[in-house]
Amino acid sequence: MKTIRWGILGTGSIARKFASDLRFAEGSELVAVGSRGKKSADDFAAEFPVKHCHYSYEELAGDAEVDVIYIATPHNLHYENTLLCLNHNKAVLCEKPFAINSRQTVEMIALAKEKKLFLMEARWTKFLPHFIKMQEMVAAGMLGEIKAVLANFGFKPLPPVNPRLFDPALGGGTIMDIGIYNVFMAMAILGQPDHIDAVMTPASTGVDEQCAILFRYKNGAMAQLFSTFSANLATEVDISGSNGHRIRLTSRFYEPSSTIEYYGGGNAEKQIIEVEKGAGGGYNYEAAHVNECLRNGLTESPVIPFADTLRLMEILDKIRKLAGVKYPADL
Repeated sequence: MKTIRWGILGTGSIARKFASDLRFAEGSELVAVGSRGKKSADDFAAEFPVKHCHYSYEELAGDAEVDVIYIATPHNLHYENTLLCLNHNKAVLCEKPFAINSRQTVEMIALAKEKKLFLMEARWTKFLPHFIKMQEMVAAGMLGEIKAVLANFGFKPLPPVNPRLFDPALGGGTIMDIGIYNVFMAMAILGQPDHIDAVMTPASTGVDEQCAILFRYKNGAMAQLFSTFSANLATEVDISGSNGHRIRLTSRFYEPSSTIEYYGGGNAEKQIIEVEKGAGGGYNYEAAHVNECLRNGLTESPVIPFADTLRLMEILDKIRKLAGVKYPADL
């Protein structure tokens, strides 16, 4: 088996989670890290020993011993960081949100296609065992025709509050940070909505502190999605079907710790659907998928193809427009 050599661009908390999980993705080797600050790069390398510690993103992108780079920087940097890596002929796994808007997304995909390089959005939930099992249950008709999806994701940031959560220049607000999980979940189950409604409560910076979204479909189905930085929510998903049956993804539905509860309708008791949790925190599943794609010479993921990534970003653009959230990058 060919070993896939990884570099990580960025040294924040999500970069550390990914680095920790990479050891559980068979045939992976973390060989390099890149940061704009020497101390942050050195601290990361002390925690996760790497062969090369780079003090700029450009140095990492130019590292000849790196096959693929995981981009773990703030939202507003994903576009320029991805282009940098692609222009240095590196495959890229870019953290969500893939970009700030669909215009950037189109450019990123176009460059990957032009250079025949692998590029994928790091929508890690799509590779988790409980999510895959839920999709299998829905596809098998266990709920009948899906009629309703309810998804909530919210937390109240503890002081000192990370400035990026509310800074429009950094892609702040709930829609792009946590609401994206709700939107992705609804689209994974019901597909692209035929009509969208969205309203928000603005923070003092103008981004959304809370956002309520309603998807409507021609077959009568609806998805009700709510995200907030004003309160701690259960962060669960309910999926209900025409036969009266229901699936509930419990707390932190986007993580492997979530449990599938199946309600058969009527007086049927709740069933806990067991799935293999596996080792690691969950990022290893998407890393293993990227490894396999690279070994097979693919430039596009069959699980998260470019069209899927662009479609999600176009929906997020529409939601922000309806809710009245605008970023400097939209100009």
